[in-house]
Amino acid sequence: MIDAIWKEASAFSWVEWAAMLTALGYVWLTSRQKTWGWWWGVISCALWAYSSYTIYNLYSDALLQVFYVIMGVWGWYQWKYGGDKQQQLPLSNLSNKQHALLIGGGVAASLLSAYLFDTFTSSAAPWWNAPLTVFSILATFLLIQKKWESWLYWMVIDGAYVVFYGSQEAYLFAVVMIVYVIIATKAYFSWRADFRKLQRINL
Repeated sequence: MIDAIWKEASAFSWVEWAAMLTALGYVWLTSRQKTWGWWWGVISCALWAYSSYTIYNLYSDALLQVFYVIMGVWGWYQWKYGGDKQQQLPLSNLSNKQHALLIGGGVAASLLSAYLFDTFTSSAAPWWNAPLTVFSILATFLLIQKKWESWLYWMVIDGAYVVFYGSQEAYLFAVVMIVYVIIATKAYFSWRADFRKLQRINL
């Protein structure tokens, strides 16, 4: 497996390395509630969009990355000015009903998307890709709104990506996703503690 990881790493262009490193910076900084971390995500997604379009001719993936660039700008704005009186956005949580609607809607959208891509395109592994993409988008919306439970979703999503990339023998990406799981787990407990502290202060 070490040889496979080294082979993958050696095949990376400088654009892909820059995209991966800035993505790690984005996850780490946002996990620590650093508003400017969103700009690392914007840079990373812009680089992935460029490599998807110019290197791999993956036009749909390039469009998805452009979407994430827009989400990154929105995330920065929300965190910086989305609170009361345009103050920084505070941590908040989801109700049980919101969790149920989010998961139910995500499952429905995943099944529909997977069916459409499986039926009408030659997309590889649509039944894996569709739910991972759908729930990644939903989790990003939660992160933009500074919902502390967003990291719980990321723990599950990134864990699923570890299995997916491992099954595709994309071991370098699997290792990166393991790092994401570790960061997301730490962020989950940190954000939950900060939210509870905020609740006590506001009582």
